[in-house]
Parts: sequence; structure tokens; C-alpha cells
Amino acid sequence: MKVGISLPQAGSQATKENMIHMAQVAEREGFDSIWTFERLLWPINPQTPYPATPDGSLPQEYQIMLDPLETLSFLAANTNKIFLGTSVLDMLFHNPVILARRLATLDVFSEGRVISGLGIGWSKDEFQASNIPFNNRGKRADEYVKMLKRIWMDENVEFQGQYYNIPKSKIGPKPVQKPHVPIYLGGFSPNAIKRIVENDLNGWLGIIGGIAPFGYVQSVVNNFRNEINKTNKDSANFKVILLAYPYLKDSAVNSDNSADRPTLTGTIDEIGDDIRKIKDLDVDHIIFAYNFSPIGKDIDKMIDLTKQFSKFAR
Repeated sequence: MKVGISLPQAGSQATKENMIHMAQVAEREGFDSIWTFERLLWPINPQTPYPATPDGSLPQEYQIMLDPLETLSFLAANTNKIFLGTSVLDMLFHNPVILARRLATLDVFSEGRVISGLGIGWSKDEFQASNIPFNNRGKRADEYVKMLKRIWMDENVEFQGQYYNIPKSKIGPKPVQKPHVPIYLGGFSPNAIKRIVENDLNGWLGIIGGIAPFGYVQSVVNNFRNEINKTNKDSANFKVILLAYPYLKDSAVNSDNSADRPTLTGTIDEIGDDIRKIKDLDVDHIIFAYNFSPIGKDIDKMIDLTKQFSKFAR
């Protein structure tokens, strides 16, 4: 199982020096990938509760956010072989032609190291700031991923949809990776899974951590593959990437039932056992993220912990 690490691109630790240090040390230590994510703003009075916290509050770190693609472009020039991923870009905030060109350009400059993880967004405030309607996000996303593949694969690009249109045009550069930059979609809904399968995308990018026990993680991964098996397509052609938020504790988690322990929460050995189980699910890639954990401001601790976790993933 491949191992990646999420870059400290949010909050006070989001500095040029920290970005270079983490990227270069991660590459030197043999990690497979580094990852960025996207938040447009930190609304003072949010219209939509944040889905990843119990009270719906937004992390303070979101008040300072380095741009995900600018960060990866900068780090492409400061690394040689490590893959550069987004987990995730909210694609609907971007014009699809412009985003396709930005990702293709990054793939050219990095000599084929880009992994595009895309989502449809959840914050009404960010949609308002982007001047994009919040409704019909799924239908827009259906057209969007079709357009990306056309732009990257077709010599003469033409698209006519309900939300997006391209007159017959030449659009380059084409990505180094063929047939296109790998596309992974986030989301847990049946429509998100359907979008991946119907458009022959590379796979699903899920999030684990918090309070969910391993049984839940197992069920969502298996559900993804079961949905593929309902079609005439080979599930082996669709990979799974998991963005993981480990929570390290000094002592074992006390629980009447070990199956209730939150995934990736506990001692090194407990978390390591979870990583082995995730590997046994044939997950292709795991990304460790520490942006909002107690060690999230210590680059070297994040690297060291990921080194320890990677031993269980290999």
C-alpha cells in the first residue's frame, strides 16, 4: 500500500520553508506522495456547519490557506519523484477548461507526477463566493469530469452540455500521463460512486478518522466495490485512496468492545493494526493528515510518525 502525507498548508505553519522541508524529507524517506486540499474562505457566520467537527465549527487554521495547486507547482520544482496530489479540489469552483490546463501544466512540469482528487464542495458560503449555484452540484459534476477527460484526451475538443460548453477547439498541453491525469472523486453518496464508475475514473478518495470504528471503514470500501460489481466493469480497474486522520494516544483505548475503537485512534500498535487491516482491504494508497491534531505544527514529528505508520502499510 502506497503512503502519502498531507502538507501543512493551513494556519501559521503554512510557510515556504515548511513546505520545502516536508516535501523534500518525505521524498528522501521514501514516501510515495504529498497532498494539498482546498478551502476558499473562513466565513464569520457560516451558512453550512462544518461536517468534520462535532459542533460544526470550522478549524481556525482555515483562516490562512495556501493555494493547493500553486503549492504543488512550487514543490514540483523542489522535488524529483514524489507524487503530487489534491485531496481534494472542489472542482465546481473552477472553470473546467482552466483547471484542466492547470493540472496538465503541473503534470508536464513534474514529468507525470500529478494525482487529481476532486470533490463537489459542501459550503454554501464558498459557492456564493464562487458565484456558482449550490443546487444541482451533482449534475454539474457529471458534466465536469466528462469535460476534463475530453480536454486531456481529444485532439479536437468539443462539448455541449446543460452547464458547460466548449466550441470545437485545440486545447493543450496534454498531460504526460496517459490517457489522462488520474482522477479520483470524493464523496460517500451512491451518486458519487455512480459518477466514478460511469465515467471510468481512476477510483474513489475517501476520508477516515474521528469516531468511526474499523467496521464502518470496511463497509464503505466494500460498498464501493459492490456498486462496481453491479455493472459489467472490473472492480480491479478502480482503486481506493483513503485520507486518514490518526490520533495517537499514550495508552491503549479503553472500550468494552475493541471493535468499537475509533479507527486509527490509540497507541502506535493499535493504529498499526488498523493500517494492516486497511491494507488487507486492497486499499491502494493511504494519506496521513495531521493538520488539526496536536502535532500538526511540528513538521519533523509528522514525518517521524508517518515513517512509523508506513512500516505497517508496506
